Amino acid sequence: MLLKKSKLLTDREHLGRWGEKRCEKFLKRKGLKTLTRNFSCKTGELDLVMVDTDSTIVFVEVRTKAGSDFATPEDSITAPKKTRLLRTARYFLATNNIQVRPYRFDIVAIVLDKSARPDIKHYKNAFTP
Repeated sequence: MLLKKSKLLTDREHLGRWGEKRCEKFLKRKGLKTLTRNFSCKTGELDLVMVDTDSTIVFVEVRTKAGSDFATPEDSITAPKKTRLLRTARYFLATNNIQVRPYRFDIVAIVLDKSARPDIKHYKNAFTP
């Protein structure tokens, strides 16, 4: 486990993929169902698209970070990033013909520390378009 954890702490791409998988499991335990992972188009990418128990489409932005130094993972969601997420979400809804369903944007922040278990925070309806 130590070797695996040290690889996570030093390889950002590996850490990101690990965080998205961990996030998906975390949200499934809360009753959400996965529609798709890593949806991308010209306007951007959506980490996870899920459906909540009330049929709301949930666009999940996953932020995974090694260590808790400096800013929190959720602080890295800037105004331009929110705009790209909104455009990409609208494109996803239109191409899948599901514009009439309610939707929201959640952020899941995961901080992996050398000595502790991952700290996972779920910000439901984190921002509105």
